[in-house]
Amino acid sequence: MRRSLMAAVAVAVLLAMAAATTWAVTRAPKPGSLLGGTVQLGGTSVPVRTPVCPAGVKPQNCIFVMTRVTALQTLTNGNGNPTAVKQSGQLVGFTLGLAQLSSNSTTAANFVRTLNAKYGGAAEAQITVLRPGKNNRWTVAAQGPVVQLQRYLGYVVQFPLSTPIPVRAGEAIGLTVPTWAPILSYNLSSKLYSYRQSRSSNCKSVGAQQNAQIR
Repeated sequence: MRRSLMAAVAVAVLLAMAAATTWAVTRAPKPGSLLGGTVQLGGTSVPVRTPVCPAGVKPQNCIFVMTRVTALQTLTNGNGNPTAVKQSGQLVGFTLGLAQLSSNSTTAANFVRTLNAKYGGAAEAQITVLRPGKNNRWTVAAQGPVVQLQRYLGYVVQFPLSTPIPVRAGEAIGLTVPTWAPILSYNLSSKLYSYRQSRSSNCKSVGAQQNAQIR
């Protein structure tokens, strides 16, 4: 179901059109542009950034954390279906913008302990290849390894895949969060940014159970 909260997942992925390559870009190019044999999906003219709390919004009211779901970007800066695979190739890496939970190290550590206890472990994520079905339903076609995120909070991080993942035209690239990950940008226009997640009810609230699609 499309999340009605005005948010977007801060993620971009690299797709090699011939052979796997090392990281070719540090900034997000125009969607679908070719760079050294790779295509960057999910990017816009603005680089991936760490989510921050907008001016005038109290930190406790900012919703940065995605929990126990698989998410698929449907709109990024007005670009529809930005992670759709248009040509078969190999997925070679992905980039995440991870929010800093607090500028105060003690407060941040307390947040981390609370989130770890509540959602079953440390912050982590894995890239997920999704195959479309009927009625906006998707099937997991492949997944990358789970990556640990806690040490990278407050940074934009590139995660190369040691083993490239084959993808087919028509599939899309999502992100699975088995525990929690601070990757949501807050208070963005729903006309420009949106995503779907792997549940069909109560999408405005944090999930009470595990909804991540894990193979």
